[in-house]
Amino acid sequence: MPLDVQSATSPFDASKERVERVLCFTAHPDDIDFGAAGTIAAWTAAGVEVSYCIMTDGDAGGFDPVDRERIIELREEEQKRAAALVGVHDIHYLHERDGYLEPSHGVIKQVVALIRKIRPDIVLTMHPERNWDRIQKSHPDHLAAGEAVTRAVYPAVENPFAYPELADAGLEAYKLPWLWFISSPEALENHAVDVTGHVDAKVEAIRVHASQHPDVERMERVVRDMLGANGQRAGLPAGSSAEYFHVVAVNGSATIAGF
Repeated sequence: MPLDVQSATSPFDASKERVERVLCFTAHPDDIDFGAAGTIAAWTAAGVEVSYCIMTDGDAGGFDPVDRERIIELREEEQKRAAALVGVHDIHYLHERDGYLEPSHGVIKQVVALIRKIRPDIVLTMHPERNWDRIQKSHPDHLAAGEAVTRAVYPAVENPFAYPELADAGLEAYKLPWLWFISSPEALENHAVDVTGHVDAKVEAIRVHASQHPDVERMERVVRDMLGANGQRAGLPAGSSAEYFHVVAVNGSATIAGF
C-alpha cells in the first residue's frame, strides 16, 4: 500500500484498511492522471487492482484543428497508454458527449452497474463542489461526474430496490466502504498520499495526453511544483511530493443503515 499521511481530519487509516480494488470515475481522458496518477501507481505497485471509467469521450478537448476528425480515437489511445504507465489496463467508457455530461438517471444507473460489478473498496471520482480558488478544476463535466457518482454511491449502489433490473441481471446491491474525491476545494482535503517515488510515472502519464498540452514543459513544471507544495503541506521531508484527496467514509464502523 502507498504511504498515506494521516491527519486529524482523515477518516482513512491505511494501516488498518485492506484495499484490493479501486474504481476511478472521471469526466475526461487525462483527468485521472492529473488528479491521482501518483497514488494509482503506488496502489498498483502494491498489487491493488485499479479500474478506470471515463465518462465522456473528450471530444471537445484539444487545441489543434487538424485533430478534430479523430479526436475521440486519439484521446482513447492516449488514455490507454497513460494508464499502462501506472499499471492500469481495465478501462471503461460511458461515451457521453464532452461538455454535456449530466447526473441523469441514465448516467447514474451505468455508474451503479459498474460499481456493483467490480465491487471496489474505494471509488475515486471528481469533486461535486466548485473550487473557487482554481476554477479550472471545476469544469462542468467534472462537477457532473462527481455528482453522478456521489448519487450512485449513496443510496443506489447499496439499495436493492434502486434500479431493480440490475439486481435481476445479477448485479446485487453492494455497500461501498470509501469514496475519495480529486479536484476538491482545498478546505475539504483531509487526506494525503506520499507519491515521492511515483512522480516521474505521473508526469509521464500526463505527457502522453499530448493533444491537450500546448506547452508541455510548463505543464510539467507546474505539476511537479504542485506535488512538492502538497508534500510540504502534508509535513513530509523536504523534497517529498504528495497528492491530496477529500476522503469520505460511506460504510464504516460508525455507519447506521438508513442514516
